[in-house]
Amino acid sequence: MNLSALLPALILSLFEDGAQSFSFLPAAISRGTYAPPSTSAFRMSKGKERGAGYGPPVDNISETIGNTPMVKISDRLCPEGRKIYAKCEFFNPLSSVKDRLALSMIETAEKEGKIKPGDTIIEATSGNTGIAVAMMCAQRGYSCVIIMAEPFSVERRKLMRMLGAKVIITPKAGKGLGMVVKAAELAEKHGWFPCRQFETDANWKFHEATTGPEICNDIKASGEKLDYFVTGYGTGGTFHGAGKYIKANSPDTKIVLTEPAVANLIDSGIATERKEDGSAAVTHPNFKPHPIQGWTPDFIPLVLEGGMDLKLMDEYVAIPDGAAVETSQALARKEGILTGISGGATMWAAIETAKKAPEGSVIVAMLPDTGERYLSTPLFASIEADMNEEELEISKSTPSYVLE
Repeated sequence: MNLSALLPALILSLFEDGAQSFSFLPAAISRGTYAPPSTSAFRMSKGKERGAGYGPPVDNISETIGNTPMVKISDRLCPEGRKIYAKCEFFNPLSSVKDRLALSMIETAEKEGKIKPGDTIIEATSGNTGIAVAMMCAQRGYSCVIIMAEPFSVERRKLMRMLGAKVIITPKAGKGLGMVVKAAELAEKHGWFPCRQFETDANWKFHEATTGPEICNDIKASGEKLDYFVTGYGTGGTFHGAGKYIKANSPDTKIVLTEPAVANLIDSGIATERKEDGSAAVTHPNFKPHPIQGWTPDFIPLVLEGGMDLKLMDEYVAIPDGAAVETSQALARKEGILTGISGGATMWAAIETAKKAPEGSVIVAMLPDTGERYLSTPLFASIEADMNEEELEISKSTPSYVLE
């Protein structure tokens, strides 16, 4: 009989309930009586069976945005007697929570008659929003110009250009405010449509309509109660929109907002000075550079301020230096979850929250994006591309194909 054809099915059968023994394999092969496992062998612990399919084909990539899964964190990281679920936003098509924002901003502008195919869309961004806007522009037939400050990772620039966007880099000294000012100047001069992610209601309203309901519905489906929702902020859209929905539908849930300790804008109690259009006028006095890309620009966004005005924040956690990178690396090595620095920061805050929470507490933490977006950042600074001594020793343990 053809053993090479049979082998994959035999290997896969080992997964069924974890109960099969290797001892049956020789007899099954010799008798030729082996039957491949049913699809129940590959049933996910929750949700539909593997192999069932996604559903009918979608009309375009934007239809895959949202409905991201929550993944339980094991006791290798989660304090005993508590549950932490990671809301994995890297399951969105361009691997970040900002796919939601871009879809909302573009579709809102279309519905309001502010843009039409062939127009140019411009936005200032640390990268994830720009990637998502570039995706939406490519799909809808708009030209795209992205303004990004110099310190943000080069991977993001390349991804946006791959999607057809023009990427304009502003000097590091200008901080986040500098790229916002540059975007406004270019929009006015050329007649381009500015998304204005930091001020637009299209930002938080989409999270109120999607992210918040997804979290509440999935927790309800698990038969549990949501005790804590943990998030950081870039624009504040997730905090404002998802937080508003969660508070309305699960009033006992405590919302935990987090930011870098070195750039404690919210904790300072100092408001951001604004222009008439709601955009920031000056850099916040408490801002200092920090490594959590996409979080805490050098001003308090109007979208975030709106959430604070609603008194959505119940608890506050400051992220100490190094904690975000260390926790992101721990998620990769102990959970197989590859998320960015901001995801590590949020998870650190969730773990600290769990340590103080009553036994049995259920906590949801937002993981905004994928770790692959940070290859040139401190997240991967300790990760070598070449073999280390231990890896070289493994290679030399057999004689063939040793790369010296």
